[in-house]
Amino acid sequence: MAPRNGNQRLGVAAKQVAEHAGALTRLEVELAQIELKQKAQSLGVGVGLGAGAAVMALYGLGFLLATIAAALALLVDWWLALLIVTGVLFLIAGIAGVIANGRLRNATPPVPEQAIEEAKLTTEAIKH
Repeated sequence: MAPRNGNQRLGVAAKQVAEHAGALTRLEVELAQIELKQKAQSLGVGVGLGAGAAVMALYGLGFLLATIAAALALLVDWWLALLIVTGVLFLIAGIAGVIANGRLRNATPPVPEQAIEEAKLTTEAIKH
């Protein structure tokens, strides 16, 4: 009966190991969930603060442009100062739009053309 008792002990030990492994797995999953929740909260706060900073920067840019217009108004009439600032803004926007259009044309269609060509060459080389 000694061997059977040894098998029972081995079975009990294996069962305990399986239970501990299951408990450890559950704890690791719970830890991962808690960590993800904390990171998501931190990400949410970061996004909120970043959006607030972007809004404040936009207001700052507006005030900077108003300051430039006010400084120009010391040299020319108010309407001309505002017109100059507006013209410069439209000029900058137009240049940025042309550059963006060129970049978008170069990027479309979003297909890895060089990788596809290389794969075709490799396939042809393997066939021969």
